[in-house]
Amino acid sequence: MSSKIKKILFLVAILLLPSFFYLMLYTGDHNYTKLPYIGPKEAVVNDKGGFDTLYHQIPFFEFTNQDGIKVSRDDLLGSVYIADFFFTTCPTICPKMTTNMGYIQKKFDDRKNLRFISITVNPEHDTVEVLKAYSEMVHADNRNWDFLTGAKEDIYDIAFNGFFVNADKDEIAPGGFLHSQYFLLIDKNAHIRGIFDGTIHKEIKEKLTDAIDILYKEEIVPLKGQKKIKLSSLNRCNSYCFDSYF
Repeated sequence: MSSKIKKILFLVAILLLPSFFYLMLYTGDHNYTKLPYIGPKEAVVNDKGGFDTLYHQIPFFEFTNQDGIKVSRDDLLGSVYIADFFFTTCPTICPKMTTNMGYIQKKFDDRKNLRFISITVNPEHDTVEVLKAYSEMVHADNRNWDFLTGAKEDIYDIAFNGFFVNADKDEIAPGGFLHSQYFLLIDKNAHIRGIFDGTIHKEIKEKLTDAIDILYKEEIVPLKGQKKIKLSSLNRCNSYCFDSYF
């Protein structure tokens, strides 16, 4: 084979490879696991007369962080974030959860648009000043980790109806409060995409880290047939939301 023909074949290969790569990404089967959308879903008619799937989204909330700054659901749009519920005087599971959250924060310290929120279930005690002292004690990086407080009824409502976890005062529970040990992985459009036991380091180290990577891959390789859906006020949940996880 002459050198001229080799050069032509090499040039053709260079020109075709990007197209081949594009076809593999957008028309072939993706080689990574697709995370589920957790919660109820509803079929809605689109502008073309077809149907789109409307998934549960976290309802609007607005709480105050350890620096006295308001943080709302809308402030978190465009960011992947991990949420949990805790209280600063918790004598049992909270220290493990905070340690594991800190592990994830450090592991992904170079990841853009990744945030963390820890919402207290004891806002009467966990004031802004208390949360600030707590965040310093656990060496949290407050650039993307917010410890939030607010009205108790609003916190309990968003926990149960938004994140699908328990949060309540309970005299029998250690420390006087009942709350979930789960970390919730939320995507950039306020959908719940994963639930992980925040007290088990192995689960956080392996499953949660993998899930975070998958969400970022979804940006590069959109799921076939996936459409961007605007935030909706349809944030209702029935008991079946809990069937697979609790």
